[in-house]
Amino acid sequence: MQKKVEGHFPGASETTLAKLKLLGTDCDHEAMTGQEAFTRLMQGYTVSLRNSSIRPDLEVLLKELLELGVKQFDRFVLTTDGSHPSFYENGMTNVMISTAIKQGVPVIDAYHMASYNIARYYNIEHVHGSIATGRIANINILESKENPVPISVLAKGKWVKRDGVNTHEALHIDWSKYKVTPLSLDWSIEKEDMIFSNKTGIHLLNNVITKPYTSEINIDCDELSTDHDECFLMMIARDGTWRVNTVVKGFAKELGGLASSYSGTGDMILIGKSKEDMLTAFRRVKELGGGMVVAENNEVLHEIALPLLGIMSNLKMSELIQEEKQMVKLLQERGYVYDDPAFTILFFSATHLPFIRVTPIGLYDVKSSKVVAPPVNLIKQY
Repeated sequence: MQKKVEGHFPGASETTLAKLKLLGTDCDHEAMTGQEAFTRLMQGYTVSLRNSSIRPDLEVLLKELLELGVKQFDRFVLTTDGSHPSFYENGMTNVMISTAIKQGVPVIDAYHMASYNIARYYNIEHVHGSIATGRIANINILESKENPVPISVLAKGKWVKRDGVNTHEALHIDWSKYKVTPLSLDWSIEKEDMIFSNKTGIHLLNNVITKPYTSEINIDCDELSTDHDECFLMMIARDGTWRVNTVVKGFAKELGGLASSYSGTGDMILIGKSKEDMLTAFRRVKELGGGMVVAENNEVLHEIALPLLGIMSNLKMSELIQEEKQMVKLLQERGYVYDDPAFTILFFSATHLPFIRVTPIGLYDVKSSKVVAPPVNLIKQY
């Protein structure tokens, strides 16, 4: 099919990288040091240099690659690896190009890593990636080549920004035509569903990496103490048929309740110290038709509505950035010590990452490929 294969190979050895290259992988974005990026380059990979909300590595990667003597950058591309809105407050590609220039990458190579190199990698350089005959006229006009923030923009030959002024209204999409609608959660959670009997849980080590742990506190209660960083954690089927109840350590110390329809599997995630606050947050998510809600003292503290299948907002990007920043601030004030809670929630079910995950088949130990605790049915199904 001639399609490109993107690898996810964090910490992979040269031997593993060689095997996966022979199996057809074309590119990888998991290098966390210049040496790791160089090793991928020498194995014949196109190397995607990452700068994301949970791995802002680009500055270090480029510095170390230059120290290793790299002078050609035609096999490098740039990625933000699917970061969340607030990471883009100052832009996207322009930030990465600017970082590359500041680190000493030749200016033309810095721009190529965000344009021509990508088009060539995907075999679409005949229509994208350069200003030439027959190419689609997506053109950024700059004040200077050292400043990659455009003052004017042509998209497919039409002005969308001219002399710093937006001249084109955003396209209105009738999402309902494509069956992209709010969630209809026609089921409820009963207090009896919030029984936590299994003390094996998830210890959060950073934004996304976890390990198994055994809780030593009393979890047979309606509210956990704020003297520690353990919380109740539930995953509930989107159709309300099953639930997985466990505990998570390292997410927050003083969080009443959080509910999110945004998750890796599309199922509901509930986290918190207080079962009542978790229920309050969940009920508000139901009313919104999807979203992320933080509750405290039986009241909604903050919400981000996600009316498009429960995973996407219909706000302008600038508005959504502020909503997410406020959510992060509130969670950090309540003991979340990392950078991107949306990624944490998204990856609670990501079985391609170590070491323990909450999934539709239960609490799952990734290393042993065993289910630690299976899901159970909700008390009341509709």
